[in-house]
Amino acid sequence: MSRETLIEQATIPPTSNSMSSSPFDADSFNEAVMSTYARFPLALDRGAGCRVWDTQGREYLDFVAGIATCTLGHAHPAMVEAVTRQIQKLHHVSNLYYIPEQGELAQWIVEHSCADRVFFCNSGAEANEAAIKLARKYAHTVLDIDKPIILTANASFHGRTLATITATGQPKYQKYFDPLVPGFEYVPYNDVSAFEAAISELDEGDYRVAAILIEPLQGEGGVRPGDIAYFQKLRRLCDETGILLIFDEVQVGMGRTGKLWGYEYLGVEPDIFTSAKGLGGGIPIGAMMSKKFCDVFQPGEHASTFGGNPFVCGVALAVCQTLEKENILPNVEARGTQLRDGLNAIAAKYPHVISQVRGWGLINGMELQADIQLTAADIVQKALEQSLLLVPAGPKVVRFVPPLIVTEAEVNLALQTVEQAIASLTS
Repeated sequence: MSRETLIEQATIPPTSNSMSSSPFDADSFNEAVMSTYARFPLALDRGAGCRVWDTQGREYLDFVAGIATCTLGHAHPAMVEAVTRQIQKLHHVSNLYYIPEQGELAQWIVEHSCADRVFFCNSGAEANEAAIKLARKYAHTVLDIDKPIILTANASFHGRTLATITATGQPKYQKYFDPLVPGFEYVPYNDVSAFEAAISELDEGDYRVAAILIEPLQGEGGVRPGDIAYFQKLRRLCDETGILLIFDEVQVGMGRTGKLWGYEYLGVEPDIFTSAKGLGGGIPIGAMMSKKFCDVFQPGEHASTFGGNPFVCGVALAVCQTLEKENILPNVEARGTQLRDGLNAIAAKYPHVISQVRGWGLINGMELQADIQLTAADIVQKALEQSLLLVPAGPKVVRFVPPLIVTEAEVNLALQTVEQAIASLTS
């Protein structure tokens, strides 16, 4: 079944048999589900391609993609086929046994990256946890550091577990969760002199810097791309000192930037890097990849019950192979350029509203002027009312992360809607 057929079928109103037995009740939902999200007033029911439909049958253009997760959009034929095939074959066994699908996916990643080894888990936070543990063991057993320190950047985001919110250089995510995990320090992003100074200052007594954990492009921190010269200097600094260079590619990996991995955009290779979100196209999977020299884990030192099971690996492999078969990366580059050009044209019309447009491929941010009352959430809400789904990246940045299969016409429609939203809010 083609993607076009799936979209045509999705536009047909659901029959009475396919609708839920009772209308969606937000009050009942809120009574039963913890309030860990400030949800928009929208209940989504189905999707196809870059479109989704709510429980009332209203159609939306999806430029959120599960927050940079639905690589191939919704109900892509390759994923539908892979899900169906794998669930009928074998969906879960223990990692106490060899899992052929896990091996195939790991081999694909190794063949298409600088990695030598892969560890599979369930999410980006877990992948970063694995990277932190691997870096600490390497520090103790290879670098002979008693109290290793991992440097991260201000405005970074590395996950919601206790260790990864500690690694996250944003105090708002850490509030009320102290005592935090020791062994992390923060420096400004894109400032290599700050890293050099921190390494010098922190190397005292039993304490030494063991690793740098950093995003090639900061997503939650406002869609801020890494400076190429800065990352190349970081690579040289790590080579000179023996410090591990770890890239958090949870948001930028798997083609989101127009290249398969974000590090390719920067012209450097990390020692360890992580992926999740787009790796499974929306099926929960995370991965921590490393060069062979720093793969110091031994049996029993790290594990994941669900990580790398046959189901998620079978589907993720289909996503990876589809990126190749459908030649999707050139579309990411073309649509990304189209989107940025269009947003810059809007910024030229509304310079008192928009201060900057930035990004790579199909991860882009539109930053609002700091001295106006208008917020990113205001624009996201107005776009929602006009059937376009967007997501903030901080109080003043609107983020654009559509599925990688987005079309030229869909980008034009999104740009038109954004301009209408800004005009409406500023008139």
